[in-house]
Amino acid sequence: MKFKVSSAALFSRLTSINRVLNSKNSFPILDCFLFEIQDSKMSITASDSETTLVTSLELIQSSEDARFCIKAKTIQDSLKEIPDQPITLKVDFDTMEVKGEYQNGSFKIMGERADEYPAPHSMDGESNSFEIRQDILLAGINQSLFATADDEIRPVMTGIYFDFTPENLVFVGTDGRKLVRKKDFTIHSENQVGFILPKKPATILKGILSKSDAAVQLTFNDKQAVLKSSDFTLTCLLIDGRYPNYNSVIPKNNPYQARIDRASLVSALKRVLVFCDQSTAQVKMAFSTDKLIVSGRDMSYATSAEESLACEYSSPNMNIGFKGTLLLDILGNIDSTEVMIQLADPGRAGLIIPAEQKENEEILMLLMPMMLND
Repeated sequence: MKFKVSSAALFSRLTSINRVLNSKNSFPILDCFLFEIQDSKMSITASDSETTLVTSLELIQSSEDARFCIKAKTIQDSLKEIPDQPITLKVDFDTMEVKGEYQNGSFKIMGERADEYPAPHSMDGESNSFEIRQDILLAGINQSLFATADDEIRPVMTGIYFDFTPENLVFVGTDGRKLVRKKDFTIHSENQVGFILPKKPATILKGILSKSDAAVQLTFNDKQAVLKSSDFTLTCLLIDGRYPNYNSVIPKNNPYQARIDRASLVSALKRVLVFCDQSTAQVKMAFSTDKLIVSGRDMSYATSAEESLACEYSSPNMNIGFKGTLLLDILGNIDSTEVMIQLADPGRAGLIIPAEQKENEEILMLLMPMMLND
């Protein structure tokens, strides 16, 4: 059989789904892309057995329906340097030889039969379904993924928690030291339901979602989720476990409040961190009337630095320590001009929120303090 397709369109689709593949797989067939041709349309699948991503494209022409596999690296390397033009691929199912023919040349590679390629996990039992705009889903993942844990001590904290309530959809990410809670008030659920999306499919979604109002259909049960758009279908297993009560760790009464220019604080932190202890990255934040002093030091090398910033602050003087690198991460994931820093005392978590929230959303970020030595 043979088919003709745009070389650039094919390479673009392969690049977009390649991030699903692992460098090492327990099943050799998972080193391959699965190609399925039906009615002049080709779908391409990449899977690591837990996460499966399918994309599709229209063919210029095709001779018949077919299923076959090609090693991912082989087909990508074959197409990488070919300029955009129609390319004809011929598959011999007796020898599994695949021949590519284009304007100025040709190549031959070996394919594999698709019989052993695993099918995506089926959605069994009761499920929940929601339609979410891509820009909402992308923003929720972008602003919460960085706060998730990297270690496997508590697996539930390595993913993003999607909490659907009658009032809103809440995206939550935490590693025990920092926490993000983002609410979107355009999405509602009759009952409170939720799931924990693993880090890998969340990272994949960051790369394939668009900042548009196009819809994604999200369906999930207690074991897996399926996200379907006009361009892709992603199926993934979910993290099993009970997510911690994130609302219980957010301080409710925070009488100390400062309003400060976000970009100025980011710049000051970057400069001060150069002189901080690299193992702790601790910075001291000293609040006084309409002023914030950010300082840090490294006793081992006798280095120190401090910067003074203007801010709106009218509460009693207060000193608190934070891990500067984590505070930078938080400020880098807030896109408002000014931020509010809300505090209760030096031993309780600090809240960092945009000074002005966007319409139909509310975002809050939390950072645990570090004990100051002076």
